[in-house]
Amino acid sequence: MAKTSKDKHEVETTGHEWDGIEEYNNPLPRWWLWVFYATILWGVWYTIAYPAWPMISGATQGYLGYSTRANVQVDIETAEAANSQLNERLASVELASIPGDDELAGYARSAGEAVFNTWCVQCHGREGGGFVGYPTLSDDSWLWGGTMEAIHTTVTHGIRNDDDPDARYSAMPAFGRDELLTKEEVVQVVNYVMSLSGEPQDAQAAEAGAEVFEYNCAACHGEDATGMVEQGAPNLTDAIWLYGGDYDALYETVWNSRFGVMPPWRERLTEAEIRAVAAYVHQLGGGE
Repeated sequence: MAKTSKDKHEVETTGHEWDGIEEYNNPLPRWWLWVFYATILWGVWYTIAYPAWPMISGATQGYLGYSTRANVQVDIETAEAANSQLNERLASVELASIPGDDELAGYARSAGEAVFNTWCVQCHGREGGGFVGYPTLSDDSWLWGGTMEAIHTTVTHGIRNDDDPDARYSAMPAFGRDELLTKEEVVQVVNYVMSLSGEPQDAQAAEAGAEVFEYNCAACHGEDATGMVEQGAPNLTDAIWLYGGDYDALYETVWNSRFGVMPPWRERLTEAEIRAVAAYVHQLGGGE
């Protein structure tokens, strides 16, 4: 006897229907379910075996003792061991001789770039491009000198910091805030400084500002305003400005002064690393 449609097994539906099409509620394949259960068990095991669960002051370490930090440290130690002889040479030779040694100079530039991109780029920008208040290291304008020795000293001890007694130090008076000059005199000397490398806002004030400059500024910036490296006093005639060369920026500088600070790196970097970054900065284009 032929079977009728009533004898067919009716599959349960989910109750969803669209345009006459019903959704069957077929059970999942057993092989798929077992794989799914296996992945759950594997996930539980993984969180026990490897660092996973966050705690108050850290995370569970896992019974396998795996650590990506430890692996990285091993890689670092391996690289340092491979470069140990070069680092010893770099730390002991005369600074001025580094550019003339092709092998050492190449290593110093490569290592120095890594150091620079880790510790210096945040303030001085990519490839020493600088920002407002942070000097450009790729031009030929240096507050404290651009020789290898001068750059090494600056990196080692820093500038105007309280952490190193040998830090480079200079301080510009706050001529307006401390009432060393009147407001009119500040306006005059600002216009005079602007006239040294461009157009002043007030030519008449600039003429009067020449005398103000002579009696109050020439001692540090020089009679010709080209600066003094020994004091970290900038050249005011080259149109290179650390904090800006427009009227408002210069007025703020003269009125309140500036006091940029650079930390010393001798306790954070090795001597080889300091020399490497000094060599890298020196060859950016503005080294003397």
